[in-house]
Amino acid sequence: MLRPVLVACENSQEITGRLIESGINAYSCDVLPCSGPYPEKHLQFDVRECLWFKWSAVIAHPPCTFLTSSNTYIGRGCSKYTPKEAIDLRKQAIEFFMLFTRLPCRYAIENPVGIMSRLYRKPDQYIQPYEYGDDASKKTCLWLQEFPPLIPDPADYVQPRIVDNKKRWANQTDSGQNRLPPSEERSNIRSKTYPGIARAIVEQWFLSPQRRK
Repeated sequence: MLRPVLVACENSQEITGRLIESGINAYSCDVLPCSGPYPEKHLQFDVRECLWFKWSAVIAHPPCTFLTSSNTYIGRGCSKYTPKEAIDLRKQAIEFFMLFTRLPCRYAIENPVGIMSRLYRKPDQYIQPYEYGDDASKKTCLWLQEFPPLIPDPADYVQPRIVDNKKRWANQTDSGQNRLPPSEERSNIRSKTYPGIARAIVEQWFLSPQRRK
């Protein structure tokens, strides 16, 4: 039997569920409880507790709060953390991200555009949800080890609306900001993998003829 696939830092099971439904043995892992359809395939603890296992592949979504270039917690003007706390949390986020780069199996690390392109290396690929059938813009980096770049189908491209000669998708205001208002759930909602990208990941990385061998 093939070794299982781990989808790290995922509680929605957007990718895990598609893998399971495709006949692939997969587990999600997150400190949050499962909100997806397969709670029996969800490991609710810190993913570092199971990285020692011999997974066949790992798809990782390390938290990006302290890895984004525009992080509002680093610097002046934020009352939620002191500057020292924010810097320490950024260091921890970097160390957590780098854990996945040392895995002995094939892996993919997903994160929005941020500081890891400079501190680690440039990503292998940038993707957008609107390239894979979702009416949304969110430029996302993929660092790949033994996975090929995803290839979008031109037929899936979602046309934007045009505001002052600028492209805008459904998740954006006319000025280009994200439509989601501040809330405790905002980061969790925004971190969820878009369905079109999840579908492409499963089909191209696990169900293509090359990957069946």
